Amino acid sequence: MKQNIRLGTIAGIPVGLHWSVLVIMALITWGLAYGVLPPAQPGLPVALYLLAALLVALVFLCCLVAHELAHCVVAVRSGVRVKSITLWMLGGVSELEAEAPTPRSDLAIAIAGPATSLLLGLLCGVATVLANGWHSPRLLAFSLGWLAATNLLLGVFNLLPGAPLDGGRVLRALLWGHYGNRARADKAATGAGRLIGAALMGLGVVEVLFVGIAGLWLLLLGWFLMRASQAEETVREVRGLLDGLTAADVMTPQPEVAAAWSTVADFTRRVVDDSRQSVFPVVDVDGRPVGILDLAALDRHLASGLASSRVDAVASAVPPEYRVAPSVPVMELLGRRPLAGGVLALLVEDGHLLGMVTVGDIDRAIRRRRLTTEEPGRPEE
Repeated sequence: MKQNIRLGTIAGIPVGLHWSVLVIMALITWGLAYGVLPPAQPGLPVALYLLAALLVALVFLCCLVAHELAHCVVAVRSGVRVKSITLWMLGGVSELEAEAPTPRSDLAIAIAGPATSLLLGLLCGVATVLANGWHSPRLLAFSLGWLAATNLLLGVFNLLPGAPLDGGRVLRALLWGHYGNRARADKAATGAGRLIGAALMGLGVVEVLFVGIAGLWLLLLGWFLMRASQAEETVREVRGLLDGLTAADVMTPQPEVAAAWSTVADFTRRVVDDSRQSVFPVVDVDGRPVGILDLAALDRHLASGLASSRVDAVASAVPPEYRVAPSVPVMELLGRRPLAGGVLALLVEDGHLLGMVTVGDIDRAIRRRRLTTEEPGRPEE
């Protein structure tokens, strides 16, 4: 899942937010400040309710991070590295660099998050009891009670047996151990996720029609769950189709290149006019890649009067991690943000350019693998 806002790193793991978290945080703050907290301790200034609501929402955000960190800790102990943590509407997503090696480790990773949420809920519940016993401000006790109830609800909800919820991962691990077939278990878990999403949407519609507008929450929740389940199924299919392929297997070999010392006008006249490529690696006199230049950039530079500029002066830079060896698995290129022209990697050996991999190359490889793995249908009589 894409991170729209980067928060920082924890133990070297990038942590960020999906835009849907901001919506939920705003709704939580508004609901607490104007609906939940005032009855708990009436007569306080509105600004105090808003401040308390914002603090509670931030603490809840920290609880979500703790939930995901629990997944990550168990994953690392199982020998699986973690790429990132992204918080979103339904909680969070821990992106792992590889799959769990066994059903048991898959189960342990999946259940760690809900267990942490349930534990946090119990701790907040104990704190609520203590706050009431010590005659603390009712606003504080009620806030702790809300955090207790919400964490318990989060833990229970995430245990629903459908991907991409943690309960779906638990179901997958159990089915994987039972059948001995991970792909079969994956398919069952994502199918269950779609069914749960559809059920929540149906309940939301019924609630809107016969109870009130609050049913929109269930409707929205079910829609998100269905979308996320379908996206996960697509990712699983793509991973299966690309498994075993290297960057060299899908690259555009020996692409037409732009000489770093050429001018924009000369390169456009000599190469671009007769080429079918939409992006060109820029190489120096020794054949080493120093950047990339796509047609959109060329158009902008020509329109800006930069026709006499050197190509390397207007080319886009290529970060070191985008220069890879031909033997790198294609799976490592998925998920990274494309550079100009959809470039995912430049293949380099001994410093010299061998080829490039673009989004189009990946798409073509997926289509070819799908065609070659599907049984041709028999013609209808």
